[in-house]
Amino acid sequence: MKSVALFGNARTEVGKVSTKSMRVEGKVPCVLYGGTDHVHFCLYEPDFKLLVYTPNTYKVQLDIDGKVYHAILKDIQFHPVNDSIVHADFLEINDSKEVEIGIPVKLVGNSVGVRAGGKLVVKSKKLRVKALPSLLPDFIEINIDLLEIGKSIKVGEIPVNANFRLLDAPNNPVVSVNTTRAVQEAAKAEEKDAKKKK
Repeated sequence: MKSVALFGNARTEVGKVSTKSMRVEGKVPCVLYGGTDHVHFCLYEPDFKLLVYTPNTYKVQLDIDGKVYHAILKDIQFHPVNDSIVHADFLEINDSKEVEIGIPVKLVGNSVGVRAGGKLVVKSKKLRVKALPSLLPDFIEINIDLLEIGKSIKVGEIPVNANFRLLDAPNNPVVSVNTTRAVQEAAKAEEKDAKKKK
């Protein structure tokens, strides 16, 4: 999995007053946990652009006042009115312990159902994966070449290697091809023609 580097500053105060002034300066209060101690720090909101406003998932190299941590973004909170980032939690990672994280789905191929007029519907853009940090994939590839109208590909049908496990329920559909009005009308027309010929 690819990584991004973020540079932050440790927080000496964690009360409401310091948090408010920090946000006025365009900074986001953050917490790094999972290590020996929780680390309170802040990042500038624009620095989240590569990490949050993207379909991809990244590991994070956090440089906090010169000390480097390896982490993943675990949780993020947005302001209910203006959608600005108000808080973020990071989980420190190392290669001795597995982590759980959402990995984006990548569809490959050209569905026979879509070619026949069906509509492709992606029900899950990411799947939960558990693996050692060094073995996390960049994406979960799903081939949809044989996906027909009215059919779906479920989590349990996705081929995976021994490096990671999928945590979503095996029966959960990930992608499907739904019938469209045009397909339904074409089917009705064919049915009428068949009856006339009889």
